[in-house]
Amino acid sequence: MFFGHGTDNARDEAAALVLHALGLPPAGGAALYRRRVNDAAERRVRELLARRIRERVPAAYLTGVTWFAGARIAVDPRVLIPRSPIAELIERRFAPWIDPTRVRRILDVGTGSGCIAIACARVLPRARVDAIDISPQALEVARLNVRRHRLGRRVRLIRSDHFSALGDATYDIIVANPPYVGARELAALPPEYRHEPRLALAAGSSGLDSVRIILAEAARYLRPRGLLIVEVGNTERAVRRSWRQLPFVWLEFERGGGGVLLLTREELQAHSLQAD
Repeated sequence: MFFGHGTDNARDEAAALVLHALGLPPAGGAALYRRRVNDAAERRVRELLARRIRERVPAAYLTGVTWFAGARIAVDPRVLIPRSPIAELIERRFAPWIDPTRVRRILDVGTGSGCIAIACARVLPRARVDAIDISPQALEVARLNVRRHRLGRRVRLIRSDHFSALGDATYDIIVANPPYVGARELAALPPEYRHEPRLALAAGSSGLDSVRIILAEAARYLRPRGLLIVEVGNTERAVRRSWRQLPFVWLEFERGGGGVLLLTREELQAHSLQAD
């Protein structure tokens, strides 16, 4: 069993599945564990746990919901399960890297479930967010989540292959959680990942296909002093090696996680983006 799609241990994951099967809130406290359940409810619990073990389906797909930066997000196999450490940065309103009061436009590249776009809109109520994805199936899920959070007036969903459909739009912040898994790593992933859309994971032989496009093109879509934030995960070493001339800031997170880089528009413009 692999844990990493919202929990990091069997106990917490089992609790989430049991509470979901019984229709109980996730934060109900110790009193919930003293409640009796009938035979039908017990069967639902056993069936859900059996699927998690037998089919290696991530728990979030079994419950249909997860949480990201305090927001409840609906998920299914059309989208990646949200787990980015960027949530912590969003909760801090991108401080200290930018003045949150001046942020008016944000771009979410590879929005998937819409979790990053929704979280940004929630913490920065003056900002409008464009959320792009190449997958129409993912955008269907994102549309559901945007509607449930009543953010349809501030979060615009766009089908786009990277920046291709954006025209001359510019942004104060571009956040990207693109595919970054190389071929060798993809083949070795635990079975749980096989339930996630390959399009959201695979990024060529080295895992850099999408990152390369973002680093090459993002500057033209950033406003002066704008920020580019990209999660590259386990390809961090390859990114450092391939773009030695770029002055990456690698962000640290109190709750763990890494592989997230930050650059300004001016830094992108000042350096050649040709890989070594």
